[in-house]
Amino acid sequence: MRAFLFLFLCCFITCQRPQQFADTIFVHGNIYTMDQAQPKAEGMAVLDGKIIAIGHLEAVMQFKGENTRVMELHGSTISPGFIDSHAHFMGLGYAKLNLDLAGTTSYAQIVQKIRDRVAHTPPGAWIVGRGWHQDKWDSVSGTMVRGFPTHALLSEVSPDHPVFLMHASGHLGLANGKAMELAGITSATGYSGAGDIFEDEVGNLTGIFNESAMELIASHIPKNEAQQDQLAFDAATKECLSHGITSFHDAGVGQSTIDLYKKNIADGNMKVRIYAMLDGSDRLLLSSYFVTGPAIGLGQDMLTIRSIKLYSDGALGSRGAWLLDAYSDMPDVHGHSIVPPDTLYRVSTDAIRYGFQVGTHAIGDRANREVLNQYQKVFDNQECLPSDFRFRVEHAQHLHPDDISRFHQMGVIAAMQAIHMSSDRPWAIDRLGQQRIEDGAYVWQKLLKSGAVIINGTDAPVEPIDPMACFYASVSRKTLTGIPPGGYEPSQKMTREQALRSYTLDAAFGAFEENIKGSLEPGKYADFVLFDQDFMQIEEDNIPATKVLMTVVNGEVVYTDPTYSSEK
Repeated sequence: MRAFLFLFLCCFITCQRPQQFADTIFVHGNIYTMDQAQPKAEGMAVLDGKIIAIGHLEAVMQFKGENTRVMELHGSTISPGFIDSHAHFMGLGYAKLNLDLAGTTSYAQIVQKIRDRVAHTPPGAWIVGRGWHQDKWDSVSGTMVRGFPTHALLSEVSPDHPVFLMHASGHLGLANGKAMELAGITSATGYSGAGDIFEDEVGNLTGIFNESAMELIASHIPKNEAQQDQLAFDAATKECLSHGITSFHDAGVGQSTIDLYKKNIADGNMKVRIYAMLDGSDRLLLSSYFVTGPAIGLGQDMLTIRSIKLYSDGALGSRGAWLLDAYSDMPDVHGHSIVPPDTLYRVSTDAIRYGFQVGTHAIGDRANREVLNQYQKVFDNQECLPSDFRFRVEHAQHLHPDDISRFHQMGVIAAMQAIHMSSDRPWAIDRLGQQRIEDGAYVWQKLLKSGAVIINGTDAPVEPIDPMACFYASVSRKTLTGIPPGGYEPSQKMTREQALRSYTLDAAFGAFEENIKGSLEPGKYADFVLFDQDFMQIEEDNIPATKVLMTVVNGEVVYTDPTYSSEK
């Protein structure tokens, strides 16, 4: 009996044969595994890109051979690689290449950035930027209409350059006079789509284009060259790895982007695992993939194409989120429906038939209800419903209380971005009012206690890609400046374990990949991150300062902080 127990214990700790020697062993670390059977470990052995042992130091060191590299961690903290469950990879890269307006605090500051860019840009060339948000400005310059700036000051400093500046949300943009001239937009231009061309009280164009009306301007911006796409890809890769992001759910891509990813796999340049969600507005794209079916695990699981991204509504900041009751600060506005419910039903029905997941953008309470209603209709009308379809709602930001329990009941994943609460909550109360905020906005604990799965992310480039900022928002419900002291609606805070799980193991579950990553266990990929402090234990307000020292993907060190050395 004792011999049996000894053999069982050895198998449990090492889960491999002792004659296998590791490429690398990481020792003396503070390792959070996200494995419930073994939540913490002292060491980890890696062979051929996968974990072969993890646990007590003595057990792990059994896998040391004469060619094994032993890396001393000196008590630094390790977690599974972070998985951003909803963001835009190429958008992140292009935000670095184009004019980055994130962090601007006034319209005057934006106008100055355009003035500076004009001085170094040939006349007639487009100037494109993204990241401004009027509700985050500390001062207002020029005329405001419906809470947004007009193009007057912008056009004054850029008379010979077409300019288009996308809002941080990606659901609204500001064009200057030259851009509207090139697009043929005048005050007589009408628009009947799911969006608006904003005018002032006397009918003059403000330069604001909301939701799908943005395409009236965007369609005239020259397409990116292949070289620019590669530069954006490289910039996004660098941003992710320097912040400990080892996997990325890319929310809405076309075939050209997929081709770029495949090229980088072939070139050995793919260092971040991509879970690609097909652009659901491209019917030809969907049709082609319905013929071939999902593409799973390409290039050693560096790329999977198994999901479809749809839009039910717009953003709260631009008042495009679709609400059951009107906006508190604009009583005649309810937001927009982007994809009609019957289209959502049709695409979702086809998705289940051909083996694809659906993730639908829904921010307002009416949008969330409509999405859940259409999903339920799809599920009810299947003669043989797959046992594991894992449909998602992207954002699930504002829910009617009656719909909160439906996520668990229906098996629908809530793909939420905690950092949106940190950024939006100070002004979102003006849009929704106190009661709707308390009842159903960013209700993480209500969803978790109902049994729902929440997966976390940043929606980059809408928000910074840094997972520590998002983790902090998850557990504190504060802005990144620490306001308010107790957090907004503190009963909805996540615990640190819940927050880490939402960014790792549950995030992997959201992509059907929990058996290959998301936790540090034998047989899974060696995707992990080394941090300079224990963000699971330190004082809450010190969390955002946590720094990535090293990022490992597939057992390969793909990022090292310039100041870090394992030799001490």
